[in-house]
Amino acid sequence: MSQNLVFADYAVFIIYFVIVSTYGYMIYRKREKNEHDAKAYFLAEGTLTWWAIGASLIASNISAEQFIGMSGEGFFLGVAVAAYEWLAAVALIIIAIWFIPVYLKNKIYTMPQFLKTRYNESTALIMAVFWLFLYVFVNLTSILYLGAVAINGLAGGEYLHAIMIGLALFALLISLGGMKVVAYTDVIQVAVLIIGGLVTSYIALTKVAEYLPDSGQGAIAGFKELMHQAPEHFKMIFPKPTAASSQLEVDKYLTIPGVLAYAAGMWIVNLNYWGCNQYITQRALGADLQTARTGILFAGFLKLLMPLIVMLPGIAAFVLYKNGHLPQLVGGKDGAYSAMLTFLPTGLKGLSVAALTAAIVASLAGKVNSISTIYTLDVHKKYIQKDATDRSQVSIGKYAVVGAMILAIMFTWNDLLGIGGVGGFTYIQKYTGFISPGVFAMFILGMFWKRTTGAAAIVGVIAGFLLSVLFNEFAPSLFGNDTILYTAYMNAKGIYEIPFLICMGLSFMFTMILMILVSLAGPKVNPKAFELDTEMFKIKPQTTIMIVITLLVITALYVKFW
Repeated sequence: MSQNLVFADYAVFIIYFVIVSTYGYMIYRKREKNEHDAKAYFLAEGTLTWWAIGASLIASNISAEQFIGMSGEGFFLGVAVAAYEWLAAVALIIIAIWFIPVYLKNKIYTMPQFLKTRYNESTALIMAVFWLFLYVFVNLTSILYLGAVAINGLAGGEYLHAIMIGLALFALLISLGGMKVVAYTDVIQVAVLIIGGLVTSYIALTKVAEYLPDSGQGAIAGFKELMHQAPEHFKMIFPKPTAASSQLEVDKYLTIPGVLAYAAGMWIVNLNYWGCNQYITQRALGADLQTARTGILFAGFLKLLMPLIVMLPGIAAFVLYKNGHLPQLVGGKDGAYSAMLTFLPTGLKGLSVAALTAAIVASLAGKVNSISTIYTLDVHKKYIQKDATDRSQVSIGKYAVVGAMILAIMFTWNDLLGIGGVGGFTYIQKYTGFISPGVFAMFILGMFWKRTTGAAAIVGVIAGFLLSVLFNEFAPSLFGNDTILYTAYMNAKGIYEIPFLICMGLSFMFTMILMILVSLAGPKVNPKAFELDTEMFKIKPQTTIMIVITLLVITALYVKFW
């Protein structure tokens, strides 16, 4: 068993790089006649098919934080972490039926534009700045850092900075071509990451069977052995800790607090991410309604597969590690996926590294494209160069892409943000959660309650952030560890904290209350309210079939693993 890559692995990886780059260049040449059309560059307006939209959504979503971070949470928590993926499929159904029609009917191209159209310029500007900081200093940095660490471990452990720059340059090569190039190269990226991910999962299960021979042979025997050796890793719901609970049980509950995770923050995470996020919605905003809906639901189908690809290797790593068969595991839970890749034979290891790289590069490219879209359309054109032509906007967008990537490299070079210390997946979820309650409250009330005012929106975004800080950082020391609203538990560092998903739910609830109270002081119907009609939300029979199948599969999974 060789831990490092050899010539055949590099050859497979280079073939992948050449195919993606060549295909991307071909797509770019096809849109050369629209090279300086701003909408074509940022949105690929009217040119994306449903399968390109769905594949691009998944490619942009599945990145290092899933392959590395969620696999690490699979090592630590088990199947419970799959809730993020399976509930995402339900959230995508909600987005496809109710959110996308509102965006498309009102010709919304960016999320700050939504806020300006529905509320006012102040709200739009505040959130544009919020999103730019979040995308650059939380999402972009974590994707780049985790991805570089994972690939570096396979390449010998001596090339972290070179790999970091390589990933950034590969992403720039794709993203500078605009949204159409990003979306269509994502189709190849998704195919590679799914095939490579499934290969890794299959090998992981067969290795469990091989190292624990009493279980039999093959992947199915390996899966049965996982369930036998780690039954606690196949429970979706963690019980509320008691005085007799171990620190490990408390730490798991702090990450996913049982049924309360579903009543509180889990829905806010998913609905905000998939429905109020430029990085995601941008793929569908240039399409017609039926194409957008089908693409989004196709992405929902793919989300059902993701735990098999990104979580299962983590559980396999846990079982092998506790039986002394994974000495190459380094770096705690976030090292689980890389450790499992070392079992792959020559060539297949290169395919899995290509899959991991595909996920990282696709997410980086999609993220910087969204950063450049928000900066160019919602900041630069509105406040710096109001008379900017389409050609100028495309040029500014490209400069923004390069600038964002340089910032990401600067902050990940020596992990200035401490991403490696808290675990990649938790880092993103927690710090995104500081603004998610206020953002989601603004969007949901803005879409569906005509009385919501601009003043309420500003109160919402500020209150949502401050309340998140309050509950996450100060509530136990100010109000006690056990109140009618929450129970705080001592973490591994000896500090009392409230599960961050519950913090998110509490922040959202109080933000909604504040926004409703402020809005009640305004007119009964806000002049900027969107006009809604029932025809917008009607769905076709084929769409209904896709929704029913998705819900049946999710129901079966929860019945099995509850």
